[in-house]
Amino acid sequence: MDEKEEYEVNIQNELLELVRSDMTDEELLEHLSDYHDNDIASALEVLTEDERKKLYRILGVERVSDIFSYVEDVEKYFQEIGLEKSADVLEEMDADDAVDILENLPEDYRDALIEEMDDEAAADIQLISSYDDDQFGSLMTTNYIVIRRGSSVKEAMRELIRQSDENDNISTIYVENPDGTFYGAIDLKDLIRAREAADLEDITTTSYPYVRDTDDIGDNIDRIRDYAEDSIPVLDENDKLLGVLTAFDVVEAVDDEISEDYAKLAGMTAESDMNETLWQSIKKRIPWLITLLLLGLLVSTVIGMFTKVVEKVALIVAFQSLILDMAGNGGTQSLAVTIRVLMDESLTSKEKMAHVLKEGRVGLMNGLILGGSSFLLVGLYVWILKGYAPVTAFTISACVGTALCVALIIASLVGTLIPMFFNKIHVDPAVASGPLITTTNDLIAAITYYGLAWVLLINTLHVGA
Repeated sequence: MDEKEEYEVNIQNELLELVRSDMTDEELLEHLSDYHDNDIASALEVLTEDERKKLYRILGVERVSDIFSYVEDVEKYFQEIGLEKSADVLEEMDADDAVDILENLPEDYRDALIEEMDDEAAADIQLISSYDDDQFGSLMTTNYIVIRRGSSVKEAMRELIRQSDENDNISTIYVENPDGTFYGAIDLKDLIRAREAADLEDITTTSYPYVRDTDDIGDNIDRIRDYAEDSIPVLDENDKLLGVLTAFDVVEAVDDEISEDYAKLAGMTAESDMNETLWQSIKKRIPWLITLLLLGLLVSTVIGMFTKVVEKVALIVAFQSLILDMAGNGGTQSLAVTIRVLMDESLTSKEKMAHVLKEGRVGLMNGLILGGSSFLLVGLYVWILKGYAPVTAFTISACVGTALCVALIIASLVGTLIPMFFNKIHVDPAVASGPLITTTNDLIAAITYYGLAWVLLINTLHVGA
C-alpha cells in the first residue's frame, strides 16, 4: 500500500469512527469541519446508506454540494437524498461542476433534475452544456463578481459583499461597461486598500487577458497558462462577459491536453478511459493500427525484395533489428523535441529551419558515434566469434555502421519534418505519433541497410557467390 492509499484508509477509518460515535449532531458537525471535502467524499463509499443520510442531514445542502463535486458517480447518492434535494445540491454547485455531474447521469433523470432547479441555475447549466468539449465555454463557471464601470469604491464594496453570498471567486472583481461589455478587472487587495474617494479607474486593469467562449482549448491553452491569474474571463463575440476560467480549470485543461497528446503519441485517436466500453476503446485505437498495419506490410514487402541478399549472407538478418530499433528511437526523440518547439506559436520560418538543421546535425553526430561503434564491435564479433574472414567481417560491419549512421540522420529529419508538416496544414502535430514515425523510419532503415548490403557484399565483394 502506497502513502496515498494509506492516508485515504486512515481518513476513512477516522470518519467512520466519528459518524458511528455517540456525539450529538452539533459535536459531529464541529469535528467534520476539520476535514476537507475531498476526504469526506472518499469516505462515503465505506459508510452505510443510513450513515450517509445522517451526514447529509447534519452537513446541509451547501456542504454536501461541495463534497459531491469531488465524487465521480453521484447517482447512487442522489437517489438517497431524493430528486428535490439533489436539485438543491446542484444549484449550490459551480455550474461547470454541475454540468460534469449531469453528463454522467441517465438522460431522463438528468432532465428531471434540471426541471426541479431554479431558472437561473438551469440557464447556466444549459449555457455551459451548449459548448463542445474542446471549447473554453465548456470549462467556464458563472461563479464570479462583476461591477459596473463608474461605480464608487463604496458602491463596489457593497456589490462585492452582496454577490459574495452566492459567488465565492472573489479574488478578482470584473468590471463591465453600462452596455454589458467587458471593460477590465480589479484585484481584491487593491479594492480593499483603495480610499473611499479614490477613482476605480486607477485600480482597474483594462488590458486583462481573456478568451472567447468558442475558442479551441488546444489552440489557446499555451497562451493563457502563462498568466498567473486566479481567473480569466470568457467573452462572447460581442465582448459580453459570460463566465470565467478559474486557475483550477486552466490546470485541468492543460492536464487534459497533455493526456490527449500522450494518447496521440501512443497511436490512439483519443485518451483511453478506465470506464469506457470495449467498443469505445477499439474505436480509439483501430484507425492508427490499420494505418500502421499497411505501413508494416510495406516494410515487409521491401525486405522481401532483398531475399537474395539474405540467402547469400544470412548473418546480416541478425543486425536488422539493431538498425530498425535505433532509427525508430532517434526519430521518436526528434519528434518529442519538435512537438515541444512547435508549442511556441511565435516561431518564425527562419527559427523552424534552424531547428531542422540542428536536429539534422544531432542525427549526424549520433550516427557517426553509434555507426563507428557498430563498425568496430560488429566487425570483431563476426570475425572472432563467427569465424568470417577479416575483410568479409568488417565489410558486413561497414554495412551495419553506415546504414545505422544514414538511418539516424534520416530518422532525425523525418521526426522533425513530419510534425512540422502537420502543423503547417493546421493538424495537431501530435498525430505524427511515435508508432507512425517508427514505422516510417523502419521502412527507410530497411531500404538503406539491405541496399548497402546488396551493393557492398553481393555486387562488390561477391560474398556468398
